[in-house]
Amino acid sequence: MNDFTPSQLARMDTDRLATYRTNLDFYNGSQWQTTSRNRQLVFNYAKASIDKITSFLMQGLGFACYPGEETDELKARVRKAEQLLRQVYEQNNLQQLDWETEVDAAVLGDGCYKVIWDTDKKRIRITAPDVSGIFAWWLGDDTSRVWRVASRYTLTQDETQLLYPHYASRITKKTATITELWTAKDFQLYLDNDLIESKPNPYGFIPFIIFPNLREPKKFWGISDVPLLIQPQRELNRAMSQLSRILELSGNPIAVLENIGSAEDIKVQPGAVWTIPEDAKAYLLDLLQGGGIRLHIDYIDLIYRTLQDISETPRAAWGGTEKDISGTALNIELGSLVQKVTRKRTIRTNAYHQRNAMILRLAERYMQQNSTGISHRVIWGNILPQDIARQAQNEQLLVQAGVHSRRTAMDELGIQDPDEEFTRWLEERQKILEMNQEFKASSTRGGARARATAAEMEVPE
Repeated sequence: MNDFTPSQLARMDTDRLATYRTNLDFYNGSQWQTTSRNRQLVFNYAKASIDKITSFLMQGLGFACYPGEETDELKARVRKAEQLLRQVYEQNNLQQLDWETEVDAAVLGDGCYKVIWDTDKKRIRITAPDVSGIFAWWLGDDTSRVWRVASRYTLTQDETQLLYPHYASRITKKTATITELWTAKDFQLYLDNDLIESKPNPYGFIPFIIFPNLREPKKFWGISDVPLLIQPQRELNRAMSQLSRILELSGNPIAVLENIGSAEDIKVQPGAVWTIPEDAKAYLLDLLQGGGIRLHIDYIDLIYRTLQDISETPRAAWGGTEKDISGTALNIELGSLVQKVTRKRTIRTNAYHQRNAMILRLAERYMQQNSTGISHRVIWGNILPQDIARQAQNEQLLVQAGVHSRRTAMDELGIQDPDEEFTRWLEERQKILEMNQEFKASSTRGGARARATAAEMEVPE
């Protein structure tokens, strides 16, 4: 890494960083190309669409671990691994962090996670660095083999002193640019352009997971959801602003005077009296005559339909349909939404799988938790609302037919700890069996006493 200097980053990926800023501004509502004194409305369908897709994407995210062999030792490791993943998930508030990262990835085009060991709190810490400060190097044409990652961020003087107190004497400015340079073997830390720390990588791997929103073939960096929506979104804003001005002028009509050289005190108000020559003509301009307003509304509906088609979020995804349709027809109508979410989940599955693998490796290194022989996978919930009773019936049939186990069925139904749940079920079943046996024994004893009493009460003839 001797050939690296932080000043190189200022000349790297300039187009990518400029695109990030453009997409983020558009998402936040800066959608008019030029400013005007006239009314410029913004109906931010781009933001609403991205938030909606993220809502469907993040439903029912979970994780499950499995033993490589059916031994008691491996089963115990699996339980500890699943408990660890849930603990890390809760400690880092990953439900909120994942949501924010997914929105960020959809807007910018890329997302990033950082998985490290917190030496102060003795726990695994997961953060989502600003991807505009992330730079990556990969080997040749294989974008999956990232061998070096640089993370750049800015700290105030107080923050720098808190995080790096050993170098407080070298801090002379109000802000400082920190650059972390990682490879699988080495770690270097730069304060502005000065190298202040260099040591072997304590983890043995690069603790960054960089993933695209949607993959562009043969490219490392991803594609944002924003560019496809820019043109129809701007046209919707323009058409709505134009219609708004027309309606405003119709509420404040324009007076039209013909054959009049000049006019004074011509006001449009109730009870107004105009004095004009005999051959002159005066009337109010009706901008809504001839059904012109309907043309504007039809055009806006067409733009709205275009936005729905391009964003792959049909009207039904927003909770409304033009007519009552069956469940099967509704699923067909939402097919484009399902396809888009499925494309994103394919990429996210690999990213979350890498994150879980890093968590287990850090736990093995710093918490002495053995995860050898354990496999793990990412579990997603249903994209569309489903009948939980029907899903439970399907899982019951699959278990009875031997297609998969009870544990897998519990994973698919979203039960966080299948082993613990199965143990509780066994305990309840055992208690029920014991209660039934006690009830039968009590009934038998009661019946015997009743027969003896009846025999004693019999009177001989």
